[in-house]
Amino acid sequence: MKALRIDQKKELSEYLSNFVSDNKKNKINEIVLQRTRHLTVVLEDIFQSQNASAILRTCYCFGIQDVHIIENRYLYELNPDVELGSAKWLSMNKYNTKEHNTLQAFEKLRNNGYKIIATTPHTNDMIINDLNVDEKIALVFGTEREGLSKIAMENADAFVKIPMYGFTESFNISVSAAMSVFYLSEKIRNSKISWQLTEEEIFEIKINWFSNVIRMSDKIINEYFARKGWTL
Repeated sequence: MKALRIDQKKELSEYLSNFVSDNKKNKINEIVLQRTRHLTVVLEDIFQSQNASAILRTCYCFGIQDVHIIENRYLYELNPDVELGSAKWLSMNKYNTKEHNTLQAFEKLRNNGYKIIATTPHTNDMIINDLNVDEKIALVFGTEREGLSKIAMENADAFVKIPMYGFTESFNISVSAAMSVFYLSEKIRNSKISWQLTEEEIFEIKINWFSNVIRMSDKIINEYFARKGWTL
């Protein structure tokens, strides 16, 4: 849908809304206004399905729209009993075609204005509470066993950690992600930052969400395109 003009995206989203119940339409219109791309989550080689799924559910629940998944050594697999359908409401971006997928992901994120923040104890790290949220943040989490790769560490812009007061050195990754996303999303929403989606992004997401709940949505969209004389 990227090739459509903004007025066409608006028109298509309004057309598709006619195929869902008023309750579902109102819910989608309400929830999309709470989504943000000011904060995004990047997962490098997360391979345990329960953790992968729990992090997606966290992102969905706290209004994070985009999740970036880097598959270098491990495939990212979901557990439907844990993610509970949250994946279909998120914009998933996978990187698995290059020799260095982490670098490809970081490059794309930087081109979109993100600062790469690695979540790991580091010599130059800071407590997550002190992280400046004025800039767009890409919060990067590493594999359950080894943490972030050397490439990720070498190419991060900053490092954050969650304060701990016990003998254990780290949280479970899904817990770490939940705490980090909750804190930063609340900090962003309580700031004067323009964290909301653009009007065009709202139309794009509504098209995807309506399509997810409409039976045979591809056919309906194709017929509408043909009737309007639109092409992608």
